[in-house]
Amino acid sequence: MAKMFVDQDVIRDLATLLNETNLSEIEVQDGERKIKVVRNISTNAVPVSMPEIPVAAAPAVNTAVPDDDHPGAVSSPMVGTLYTAADPDSGDFVKVGDKVTAGQTLMIIEAMKVMNQIPAPMGGTITKILVENSQPVEFGDLLVIIE
Repeated sequence: MAKMFVDQDVIRDLATLLNETNLSEIEVQDGERKIKVVRNISTNAVPVSMPEIPVAAAPAVNTAVPDDDHPGAVSSPMVGTLYTAADPDSGDFVKVGDKVTAGQTLMIIEAMKVMNQIPAPMGGTITKILVENSQPVEFGDLLVIIE
């Protein structure tokens, strides 16, 4: 069986792109050659691999892991770009320490040119904001903690 050539510069470029875009995986194909780079978010490591051929590991962008099991954890219901305010000239919808009511808009996520409001699922006090304005988010990413 012939040995497969692995262009490590391409792998590094893909890993860098994963970190810069905060995506969990990326796959490219050139003819029959396919490279898939996956970030393992649960372990805060970014394993970079091709099927059946481990290649390298890159450090995770965010080393702090928020509590996924917190009863007041609000996660992203979709993939898109998160905004903390209605427009660049407005203040943020919420700040740490703010009291919110159920249904109050916490943030908005732009997905496919549509602005989607993210409502508070319950009333309480915002204790943590785990994202930044204009940050790409994926389904299930933690956004805020309400206590």
